[in-house]
Amino acid sequence: MILAVLIVVLIFSILISITLGQVDIKLSEVFKVLVYNIFKLPGVEKVNKQVGMAYEIIWLIRFPRVLLSFIVGMGLSVVGVVMQSIVQNPLADPYTLGISSGASLGATFAILIGVNGIFGPNSVGVMGFLGAFLAAMFVFGLANIKGRASSVKLILSGLVISTICSSFTSFIIYIAPNEQKLRSVTFWLMGSLASATWENILFPLVTTIVGVIYFIFQFRILNLMLMGDETAITLGTDLNKHRMIYILITSFITGVIVSVAGMVGFVGLMVPHVVRIILGTDHKKLVPISALVGAIFLVWTDVMARSLLPNAEMPIGIITSIIGAPFFICLMVKRVYGFGGSE
Repeated sequence: MILAVLIVVLIFSILISITLGQVDIKLSEVFKVLVYNIFKLPGVEKVNKQVGMAYEIIWLIRFPRVLLSFIVGMGLSVVGVVMQSIVQNPLADPYTLGISSGASLGATFAILIGVNGIFGPNSVGVMGFLGAFLAAMFVFGLANIKGRASSVKLILSGLVISTICSSFTSFIIYIAPNEQKLRSVTFWLMGSLASATWENILFPLVTTIVGVIYFIFQFRILNLMLMGDETAITLGTDLNKHRMIYILITSFITGVIVSVAGMVGFVGLMVPHVVRIILGTDHKKLVPISALVGAIFLVWTDVMARSLLPNAEMPIGIITSIIGAPFFICLMVKRVYGFGGSE
């Protein structure tokens, strides 16, 4: 029932968000353009001509952008759920563990320095994944020095790796010779969906949906991770193997998302935590519902980003940080960050 309601809310959110912006568009025009163009119905060209300029705004600008916000919100929320299970710490997400910073470093290197000769046109996505994966490895390796990783050690390790990656990113930006690319990267590092086009959202769309579907069916292993390795061993399950697979997949999703949307922080922290407080820790519900709530949240956050300032656009990462940072502080002050609602 909850899933059905959230799916309906998501569909309406997508439709309504397309109507909003610097230029308001009628909902009937949005519905008509989307239906005719998605399903390639007879008379699609006639419909596109009838709505005039609205066709380009809807189909070529806003719909790809809304889809990207859907992808980013869904992907980061599910990645947050999985990471919190892997490390048994509800404060974990790609942003707080430094994985987003690693992906950002890799993507920035690809954009400003260039590695097209090695990885071709997908160099930004590949370097984003490599940066995210290496950052994850360093965080978990550092946290496990002299004993098993604790919540504090993981957060501190993430802070250290994030700082190092951010420093290298700043250095690359400082020495970058191309001013035009530099301006775009600076805006992108604050989180932006403005670059969304049909060409660059298809790969993230497929990657994120496949990853989300995979983790939806992994709910038993994710639940088992919360019980600990001792319980898993008695049940004949090797959690270390699953952890490595999950880290690889979540790093890939994070790298791909960061390569197209930049740094969008705290989504993977806030959404899973809110859903967990309401519905509990069962990942059979937690993963799909977090995916839908995250998608809805970022769709509306993007509406704020492109509507708050007249004739201008705010980076979406600024808005998520404004919302997420106080949320993070509240969790720390109230000490309600355990899987059962307490420390």
